[in-house]
Amino acid sequence: MTPSSRPHLTGGPPVCHPGTDTGQRWTFGFPDGLTAEVHTRGARLHALWVPDRYGTPADVVLAPHDPAQTATAARYFGATVGRYANRIAQGRFSLDGKPYQLTTQENGHCLHGGTDGFDTRLWEAESVHTPEWTGVLLHLRSPDGDQGFPGNLDVTVSCLIGRGNELSFSYAAVTDVTTLVSLTNHAYFNLEGEGAVDILDHELAVDATHYTPVDGDLIPYGDHRSVSGTAFDLRRPLRIAEALARPEAGGGYDHNFVLRPHGDGTLRRAAVLHAPATGRRMEVLTTEPGLQVYTAGQFDGTVLGKSGTPYQRCAGIALETQHFPDSPNRPGDPSPVLRPGDEHRSRTVLRFSTSD
Repeated sequence: MTPSSRPHLTGGPPVCHPGTDTGQRWTFGFPDGLTAEVHTRGARLHALWVPDRYGTPADVVLAPHDPAQTATAARYFGATVGRYANRIAQGRFSLDGKPYQLTTQENGHCLHGGTDGFDTRLWEAESVHTPEWTGVLLHLRSPDGDQGFPGNLDVTVSCLIGRGNELSFSYAAVTDVTTLVSLTNHAYFNLEGEGAVDILDHELAVDATHYTPVDGDLIPYGDHRSVSGTAFDLRRPLRIAEALARPEAGGGYDHNFVLRPHGDGTLRRAAVLHAPATGRRMEVLTTEPGLQVYTAGQFDGTVLGKSGTPYQRCAGIALETQHFPDSPNRPGDPSPVLRPGDEHRSRTVLRFSTSD
């Protein structure tokens, strides 16, 4: 199977391919719908083939041609990130009056779980297959003290495709000591195909009335702000190039949008991404309180994509459903604290359709 070719599926159970540096490769889907490839190293969505308005499938997930780059420049591409997605300032927080220090990287802050986060781990996997859903269950144990986090944490992530052209991520975790949990998938999408130049002609809508302002290190400060009259007002679909041209956007998004309502576990729409050129439309539904929108403003061609195209600025967009950045240090934000006897549960669904 070449890096950009779609596996031939007969509608049977997921297929496991031999292990490599990326771990096992699992392929699954339905013949006339979506097809995915997931790698167990990092519980990583490596590819997703989605039909366009004419029924022609294309891979819409960015990933490096050289798998070794998932340890460097392409570290988070498609990966499950944790224990804590996004940033914790200086890698410091307190729980029940006890201070903790995490491993740090980017500007001295903890990003996506630390220097050796869940994206680097080899997860265990098993197949799931019913008449309506097919995919994999991925399992990981994070030991007490992992990257500085307290407690043994047992994590399960399901990645399933439904016959209704849905890709579902469900997360579950339990701990034996009070800890923090915020998990997400960090895929970058380009609905014109992963080798297309950029996502600037895509249209984006986000169901949020407020966003989180950040400083130069992308650490939140102050209160959440209204999107009204700003580049962050995406309550109606807006061409991404037009949105990013507004001064407040700073040439690119890497911001948390505050989804409403939150906290009751109901699956609600967070965003819609649409590529007029292909007709592909991706609706994001989640139980999470926040959506981190990142338009890949730092991409500089270092990563060569699966189809041989260097990924330049805005080659893709990440729509990361999660808790808010640095929320362990912001008491007014939804709490990411998980205690023994409780279970962390979260679900995000990507629902695909086409326009005329």
